Amino acid sequence: MGKGFFNVPVAVNEPVKSYAPGSPEREAVKETYKTMFNSKVEVPMYINGKDVKTGNTRTMSPPHNHKHIVGEYHLAEQKHVEDAISTALEARKTWSQMPWEQRAGIFLKAAELIAGPYRAKINAATMIAQSKTIHQAEIDAACEFIDFLRFNVQFMTDIYMEQPESTSDAWNRVEYSPLEGFTYAVTPFNFTAIAGNLPACMALMGNVVVWKPSDSQIYSAKIIMDIFKEASVPDGVINVVFGDPVMITETVLSSPDFSGLHFTGSTFVFKELWKQIGNNIHNYKTYPKIVGETGGKDFIVAHKSAVPKQVATAISRGAFEFQGQKCSAASRAYIPSNIWEEVKNLVIEDVNSFKQGSPEDMSNFVTAVIHEGSFDKLAKYIDAAKASDEAEIIVGGGYDKSKGYFIEPTVIVTTNPKYETMSTELFGPVMTIYVYNEDAYSETLKLVDETSEYALTGAILSTCRYAIEEATKALQNCAGNFYINDKPTGAVVGQQPFGGARASGTNDKAGSAQNLLRWVSPRLIKETFVTPVDYRYPFLG
Repeated sequence: MGKGFFNVPVAVNEPVKSYAPGSPEREAVKETYKTMFNSKVEVPMYINGKDVKTGNTRTMSPPHNHKHIVGEYHLAEQKHVEDAISTALEARKTWSQMPWEQRAGIFLKAAELIAGPYRAKINAATMIAQSKTIHQAEIDAACEFIDFLRFNVQFMTDIYMEQPESTSDAWNRVEYSPLEGFTYAVTPFNFTAIAGNLPACMALMGNVVVWKPSDSQIYSAKIIMDIFKEASVPDGVINVVFGDPVMITETVLSSPDFSGLHFTGSTFVFKELWKQIGNNIHNYKTYPKIVGETGGKDFIVAHKSAVPKQVATAISRGAFEFQGQKCSAASRAYIPSNIWEEVKNLVIEDVNSFKQGSPEDMSNFVTAVIHEGSFDKLAKYIDAAKASDEAEIIVGGGYDKSKGYFIEPTVIVTTNPKYETMSTELFGPVMTIYVYNEDAYSETLKLVDETSEYALTGAILSTCRYAIEEATKALQNCAGNFYINDKPTGAVVGQQPFGGARASGTNDKAGSAQNLLRWVSPRLIKETFVTPVDYRYPFLG
């Protein structure tokens, strides 16, 4: 029972630590990385507050050293998924009724655990599991995750305070209840913060969750669950299962109590899930909420007035940080002929200066791609470019998986604006550039809009405000996050709500109240103070 209107701590973005040589945070994460890398961990599933082991296990290895084993995880059978669903529904009876400030306290505590005692551990786990450099791990696993947890609490209170008008005759109020039933979180390998936020934000709003992390992120997902347990997330509220995604998903989506999907991953998989939900729609007790953030073919467009060094830096950072494995990573660029030679030379200089290898060596700017399947796909596209008369590789183009899945940062220049790597999502360190006639800017903007099925992120670089205005209008439907004079990556929670449309998802903007609104079911309550006692209206005379 509420006993006051409570103010939560004002959400502020977590400062990004530098990890400069000699800094205490650098020494802490290096020591933690070494300890974790040289240990082996067993990762059970987590159902109803209990560790669940099946004996059917798979090993986990770092992408940059795939012969080295850091642990193993247990795979679910159908009965484990059914247990996760039933225990979630049982937990809902009490969790959905818990006062909001108590839920807030749990996830605010989780944020502070990450900011303090778990910071080195969650960063080191992300470096090992996903081959992120320390900077990429810090801005993801530490800062963005902390920001999600803090800002979500603030957004929750903003939602609850959104109330209708009342009069002296009647009091109107809206309560924001959790969804009836249970929700399903399917999370990707590339961001530890996303893996933690998708189940956490639904649980914060009073929902119960079955969570299936990516097989390639289970090592750091374990740290997320350790944090949730220490923050006192009650048993059964967030249940974690690993294994066959088809079996897990079919079991979840066949339940009549399924009420919501929170997904980040591939466009194809999301469409298949949407289709499954549609086919099962007559079985559900309610219309499920479907939220997805999927693929991208994110662009950089330079105007003839752009500063070449700024364009080159946007390409070097936007395309190659975290090996191009961000949903927002730039993978196609349109450069005008008048600045191309200078941009080309600067990009080649940048890429040739990159060091590549293990994230343990903090002088490395890029590391390995996530797994062999990704490596093989990227190598195929690179080989095709080498053989094509429409493409030229101007830097990079090498690859080696003898120890780790290393793809050299590669820049392809094409004479065909619809060349395959200009339109197909590769999800790796491959940038394709089309050089356009400097006077064909408007036509090129039309080309940008029509080339890809996706609409996630994009960037325009120009010193001409008219050119910026034209691009902002012309490209309004092909980028849910649009950047002016910057790279198309690096959205910050509370500052740049993230998401796209078209084949990039439902554009429900993670890192904003808009996303949290999807995980509640509002109920309007009207209380009339003086109840009528005669059906007759004055017009009846």
